[in-house]
Amino acid sequence: LAADGEAELGDLEVLDGPVVVVVGSEGKGLSRLVGETCDVRVRIPMPGGAESLNAGVATGIVLYEAARHRS
Repeated sequence: LAADGEAELGDLEVLDGPVVVVVGSEGKGLSRLVGETCDVRVRIPMPGGAESLNAGVATGIVLYEAARHRS
């Protein structure tokens, strides 16, 4: 997960198979090296004024979305 990710969470088919979820810190996000190592950097679409979510909340959203894709 990265606030500046190139893909949106709802558009990912990669959640159907084995996946590792890496969550950036709330302050600085993913480090450059970690971001470059990831196959896909994903952002959660957030209409409105919020810039980002708490890391725990964002992780919960991703895990929910992965479970939804797999059901």
